Amino acid sequence: MSTASSKGNATAKIKLLIADDHPVFCEGLSLLLKEESDLEVVAVAKDGQEAVSLAKEHLPDVVILDVAMPKLNGVEATKQIKAACPNTAIMALSAYGYESYMLAAIGAGATAYLLKTEDLGELVDAIRVVHAGQTVLDPIVADKLLSRLAYTTGSPRPKATHQLQERELEILRLGARGMSNKQIAAELFISERTVQTHFANIFRKLGVSSRTEAVFYALRQDLITLNDLP
Repeated sequence: MSTASSKGNATAKIKLLIADDHPVFCEGLSLLLKEESDLEVVAVAKDGQEAVSLAKEHLPDVVILDVAMPKLNGVEATKQIKAACPNTAIMALSAYGYESYMLAAIGAGATAYLLKTEDLGELVDAIRVVHAGQTVLDPIVADKLLSRLAYTTGSPRPKATHQLQERELEILRLGARGMSNKQIAAELFISERTVQTHFANIFRKLGVSSRTEAVFYALRQDLITLNDLP
């Protein structure tokens, strides 16, 4: 287990809010984190709505939340917490390593995305790093994700002057689930060439050049939701 630094007792503890819909996981993680002298679990939430409410009440330094939660998913909860508590860092902790989930979480304002398979020592270290204002991502996809985010946030993007048509939104949602052009064509009873044409129009309207960028942009603009993802 990771131990606190020698300054841990001399400085204010890092206040934590844990949000997860699995009570056993929450209880176990809370007990383990409480053993760290520089960490303090101030509240535990069982769903996204409660996470937002408790964050406003306790103003934690770091919120550790699951991406897939009832009532309000972790991505939307992140948006609301960051809007109400801009100084609170958000750490997404999920059982899923989908790139689309990570893109959605980071796009919503999370500064960390880790899998629940991480050991406690790595999690504790990540909490301290996030509290210090740095980003922590699952190493399996970190390079790929950061390169995509750098393009998305660093390159000028033409404003979408035309709303996506219903058929285009439908195709984008199916693409967000990881379906191939062939699978989308079969699902909608259209040709693969028609699917390709729709994606070309989607990319042009959103000012992107790939499906992942389109999904990320659409999530940020609320054109699609976490429920549309796999």
